[in-house]
Amino acid sequence: MKIDIVTDTFSPDVNGVAMTLGRLCEGLRTCGHRVHVIRTGVGKLGETVAASLPLPGYKEVRVGLPKPFKLKQRWQEKRPDVIYVATESPLGKSAVKAAKALGIPVATGFHTNFHEYMQRYSLRGLQPLAMAYLKRFHGRADCTLAPSPELVESLKAEGFRNVHLLGRGVDTVLFDPRKRSETLRGEWGARAAAPVAMVVGRVAAEKNLELAMIAFTEMRAAVPDLRCVVVGDGPIREKLAAKHPWIYFTGVRTGEDLARHYASADILLFPSETETFGNVLLEGMASGLVTVAYDYAAAARYVEHGVNGLKARKGDAADFLNHAHAALAIRQGHGMRIAARELAETQGWAAVVAEFEARLESIRAPDAKPSETRRVLPRIGKRRKASFRTVFLSDIHLGTEDSKASEVVDFLKSVSCQKLILNGDIIDGWALKRGSKWQSRHSRVIRKILKMSEKDDTEVIYLRGNHDEILERFLPLAFGKIRFAKEYIHKAVNGLRYLVVHGDGFDSVSTNHKWLALLGAVGYDTLLCINRWYNKWRAWRGKEYFSLSKRVKAKVKSAVSFIDKYETLLQELALHKKCNGIICGHIHTPEDKRVGSIHYLNSGDWVESMTAIVEHHDGRMELIHYAEFMAECHDKSIEHATAVEREANPFPRDRQSSVERDILLA
Repeated sequence: MKIDIVTDTFSPDVNGVAMTLGRLCEGLRTCGHRVHVIRTGVGKLGETVAASLPLPGYKEVRVGLPKPFKLKQRWQEKRPDVIYVATESPLGKSAVKAAKALGIPVATGFHTNFHEYMQRYSLRGLQPLAMAYLKRFHGRADCTLAPSPELVESLKAEGFRNVHLLGRGVDTVLFDPRKRSETLRGEWGARAAAPVAMVVGRVAAEKNLELAMIAFTEMRAAVPDLRCVVVGDGPIREKLAAKHPWIYFTGVRTGEDLARHYASADILLFPSETETFGNVLLEGMASGLVTVAYDYAAAARYVEHGVNGLKARKGDAADFLNHAHAALAIRQGHGMRIAARELAETQGWAAVVAEFEARLESIRAPDAKPSETRRVLPRIGKRRKASFRTVFLSDIHLGTEDSKASEVVDFLKSVSCQKLILNGDIIDGWALKRGSKWQSRHSRVIRKILKMSEKDDTEVIYLRGNHDEILERFLPLAFGKIRFAKEYIHKAVNGLRYLVVHGDGFDSVSTNHKWLALLGAVGYDTLLCINRWYNKWRAWRGKEYFSLSKRVKAKVKSAVSFIDKYETLLQELALHKKCNGIICGHIHTPEDKRVGSIHYLNSGDWVESMTAIVEHHDGRMELIHYAEFMAECHDKSIEHATAVEREANPFPRDRQSSVERDILLA
């Protein structure tokens, strides 16, 4: 499916909604779906940024501004199969309106109890208006997804239609009791045997943190060695820190750092009464903490009182404080903490993603009414790979900010080949020497290539370029099924010979004036940096990506002349080598054409064009573009999944029994 997600909050924002959407997007993309996120804040590839304003008095929360015309224009040009609107802001409202006007199925998410927040901010009189707005907002959608059974029933009782459960998961690899750190506990002033009580989340009035402060005070009176920690930030942090200087406020923590904070505590207090779910509860359980919460939302669904956690009657502060006192006696190794971890291990994200995928699929058909029972196609699962005899890649420039390393990995996961030829500038030694940072996504490309060589028995040929010229001193070199060389003559299955060479030797600047080439590389990197910021501004305006470097190449006469001369020189080299064609890279300009009697192919780059050359099993050479290729792979996977289902269920829809339909829907 092609899915657009509209939200006011997304990674790197630190909150439950952003985290949940990040997991869902990652899971959908892993299943082969094309996901585009329309969000506030700062975006990246695969995201469009919408204008927003900070919520008055609450700068951490941004409210998306409406953009009905831009959304409608985008969805007319790039129509998604389904749209998911995660937040009920003016941006979300305009998205629902535009989707319905175009007849695109839309699902909405009920992630936040804004109507209940108003009570915390002394705006109780506005609650009926807020509920009426939410009812109208979600009433226009084909379905609404809520995170807990309790909330689903509550919304149905309020008159919401087509409300369905979409649970939450927890990453038990990230959140693990074994990440406990005595060094970190020492920073909090906790002795080895002393308990640590913790609150994690937004430091705001709606989280009922005054009750947590009372609990901390009473617990510390009972156990003077107790250390109390608050992880998070928000509008009332300074006020609470000034009032309770003995409490350790850490600020926002994420990833492994957050996991260490959880694991280094013993008790998690979760006093909020306004949650739709409460992700921190599952994270605390996964970290082996004894959790104290009210009996609703996540606690109602996952906590068995006295077995894997403690829960109080919702709204009963005295009951909550009693359980907080009881938690002090539950130390490391206690059966309750072990049981909490065991429960969390059963709540992975894979099942949640599959549930989300099925729900979106169920509303996908544009000619079906929302109330109809729909047949859900089987999950695509592992994507179907495109088979080629040879794949040629060049100019990935690993080690630079603009390298599309993640897309390279995605592409390589989607192909199988007998031979992979890496035609220079795979690693950008020039950029690394200037201080560019090597990132984990760059390492994933290397790991994927090694895996193809070892597991898939793919022959890998690495030809040196000018940015990875350090390899030249070792050439020729081979280990296992990986060979390093300066150039290579490739014999296609149809008997044609192709000279494969990076091509920098025919760039007089690169060969004769290296200082000028280095200066040019810095200039190109600067142009790419400007391009990034310029396209962020274009995304904010709702416009598509624009390449400044391509415009320069197309408009500057000397650049056009250089490319023409470059192609002619390479043609002459191919003739000299008695080859029928030449495959090169270097100039970041993908091409597939005849230059005289020579078949000239340039594989482009993985900085902007994201292109490759492939040899089909009949010897035919083709220039392919990443976005088009991945879309085609996805469509073929859908067709295959549909064919498999038809083979398994050959009878027409009207001949299936209701029992069979229920099985399919399950």
